[in-house]
Amino acid sequence: MSSFKDRLRPIVTDASTPAGLAFDVMVQALIVLSIVTFSVETIPDLPANVRRWLFAVEVATVTVFTVEYLLRFWLAERKAAFVLSFYGIVDLLAILPFYVVRGLDLRAIRAFRLFRLLRLFKLARYSRAMDRFRRAFADIRTELSLFAAFCLIVVYLDSVGIYYFESRAQPDTFGSVFSSMWWAVATLTTVGYGDVYPVTVGGKVFTTMILIVGMGVIAIPAGLVASSLTEVFREEHEEEERAEAEEARGRPERST
Repeated sequence: MSSFKDRLRPIVTDASTPAGLAFDVMVQALIVLSIVTFSVETIPDLPANVRRWLFAVEVATVTVFTVEYLLRFWLAERKAAFVLSFYGIVDLLAILPFYVVRGLDLRAIRAFRLFRLLRLFKLARYSRAMDRFRRAFADIRTELSLFAAFCLIVVYLDSVGIYYFESRAQPDTFGSVFSSMWWAVATLTTVGYGDVYPVTVGGKVFTTMILIVGMGVIAIPAGLVASSLTEVFREEHEEEERAEAEEARGRPERST
C-alpha cells in the first residue's frame, strides 16, 4: 500500500498526470492573479473596499504558494538542494515579502515588496519552453560570465578613451572617467540616448569605432544562447527517441 507521500508526489511534481496538470494550472492562474492585483494596488485613491478585496486575494494566493513551497520541500529527496536551487529560491522570495513586510512600517523593509515580481518566474516551473531557456543559460554560464567581465573591461576602456578626447571640450559632461561611463554604456549597447555625445573630431571617430564594437557585444551573447538552445532541443529529441525505443522494446509482441 502506497503512502500518502507517494500519492501526493505525482500531483505536486508531475504535470503529466491529470491531477498534476490541474495543480499546475491552478498555481499558474494564481500567479497571474497575484501579479494583476499587485499592479492594481499601485492605482492611487482606490476605495477601501477594493483594497480589502485585494488584500484578501493576496492572503489567499500567498497561503497557496506557502503550502506549495512546504509540500515541495517535504517531497524533495535532497532538501538542501531544493532550497538552494533556482526554483527553490524563487518560490521562497515569492512569499517572503508578505511575511517580512506585514505589520512593519519601515521604508527600507518595504523594498522587499518588489520581490513579489519574482512570482512571474514561478511560471517558468510550469513552462517547458522556459525550462529550455534555463537549461541553455546553465550550459553557457561560464561563457556568459567571461563575456560580462570582458564587457566591463571594454566599458572602462571606452570611458578612458572618450574622457581623453572630450574632457577639455565638455568638462561638465566628461569631467572624469566615472562621469564618462554613462556615455560608454549607452554607446556600447548601441542605445545612444542623445543626452551625451562627442563634439570633437577625435571623439566622433572614437565613437564610430565603439558603435561597431557594440554590434558585436549584442551579437555574441545572442549567438551563444541560440547555439545552446539548439543543443538543448537536440538533447530533448534524443531523450524522446530513447524513451520511445525503450517503450517499444517493452511491449509484448503480438502473436500471429
